[in-house]
Amino acid sequence: MAKVVSIVIGLVTVAAAVWVTQCPCDRNPGAWVFGDVVDAAIIDWSFANEAGLCQLEVSGLIPHSINLNCMADRETLFVSCARCDGKHWSTVAMEVPYGRIKINNSVYPVKMVRVRDDATLDRAWLARANKRRGRSTTTSPPPRPSHWWSFRLESY
Repeated sequence: MAKVVSIVIGLVTVAAAVWVTQCPCDRNPGAWVFGDVVDAAIIDWSFANEAGLCQLEVSGLIPHSINLNCMADRETLFVSCARCDGKHWSTVAMEVPYGRIKINNSVYPVKMVRVRDDATLDRAWLARANKRRGRSTTTSPPPRPSHWWSFRLESY
């Protein structure tokens, strides 16, 4: 029996180590994000538009990280989600606004601020559309849905 317990503990340990070091992956959340930490304040986030998905880490006893789209409009970096109300990461971001975002292989400490004004939400929506199209344009995207939330990420 002790041998079975040892094997189970070993498998759980290996699975946990893989999860912590490899995720977030696809739609599965992870814990800490790893990469080169950039402590310098970022003034121009436009390089985020060249990245695929970003990985956002929010605080907690064990941090929670997810893959999501990040997009920049001039000097402002945004992350967003549809139907955010009640999602773990957005709830934590509003309670403890300090986290980290991984873009490519670099990790940036950020403060997450929920955007509530229509003008800034529209800027984020257009930045999202431009990133998805792969270019900057002034062509209007489809109307922004009311259930779409955005957070402005500030370097600190």
